[in-house]
Amino acid sequence: MPDHGQHTESLTSPFSPRGRRGVGDSPDLQGCPAGPAVRQTSGVTDDRKGRDGVSAHDAGDHGGAAGHGGAAGHGGADGHGGADGQVGADDHADLDVGASDDVGASDDVGASDDVAAEVGVGPWEGPWPDDPRYDPELLANGDRRNVVDRYRYWRVSAIVADLDTRRHDFHVAIENWRHDLNIGTVVRTANAFLAAAVHIVGRRRWNRRGAMVTDRYQHIHYHPDVPALARWARSEGLVLIGVDNLPGAVPIETVQLPRRCVLLFGQEGPGLSESAREHVSLVCSIAQYGSTRSINAGVASGIAMHTWIRQHAGPPPA
Repeated sequence: MPDHGQHTESLTSPFSPRGRRGVGDSPDLQGCPAGPAVRQTSGVTDDRKGRDGVSAHDAGDHGGAAGHGGAAGHGGADGHGGADGQVGADDHADLDVGASDDVGASDDVGASDDVAAEVGVGPWEGPWPDDPRYDPELLANGDRRNVVDRYRYWRVSAIVADLDTRRHDFHVAIENWRHDLNIGTVVRTANAFLAAAVHIVGRRRWNRRGAMVTDRYQHIHYHPDVPALARWARSEGLVLIGVDNLPGAVPIETVQLPRRCVLLFGQEGPGLSESAREHVSLVCSIAQYGSTRSINAGVASGIAMHTWIRQHAGPPPA
């Protein structure tokens, strides 16, 4: 079996002075077998929080001060900051907590209370199940969350644990140098397509409103810059693939994406940074036919993720 970590180390970017090399030149990039589960490494942090408390795997269901928007939540005193000095002074503010982040059991449904009342299920009828995955509060009051039926009444931690048993082999990364408003959409889409994780490069602050609380079910990691992301990807045997409509980019409609890869998207507006172009193994473009020169990162990420799904994933669970 090829050593994917060493193989990806040797790749050079087709958009850097070091050479032009594509997926087709490296047979090991196609259909790479699944590797070890993502692990926490130096410089990589997982910021998934949930209604179950500080972490979706921790005890203390129902959140509180350490949940989404509390003193220790996303953007609080000990939220996205850290001793690594990668976060600007304004990144400690609670501006990244959307209005939907601190409302209760029906927090991830639409803005209308009338619509929320029609979503989900009411209180459990009959004897309660003797199963630790079920949340007593949801059993008593009903489950109005925007989750599939198989997860009705389940604790957030139980849902995450089940998702972790079948996550796909691709990751998604997005550069965040100017507080990109598309990241919430990227996270929500990554949850829908069951990405292994979402990686935010640069600033830690981002607008969670667009995620519609799906960040509670999705692993989110932070990297201070693209070289740090690239080092992590190499250590995990993952191929770094850029997605941007740049000169020389290969149409994603014609590419067989590596099974184990990181799909990297640039900041809204400028697109992939120079550093990103130097570190990716390949840049893929998305065909466009209208007058606009680009589509936003949220839409582009959905197209790229679904391309991976069509090539590598089986049918979704019933």
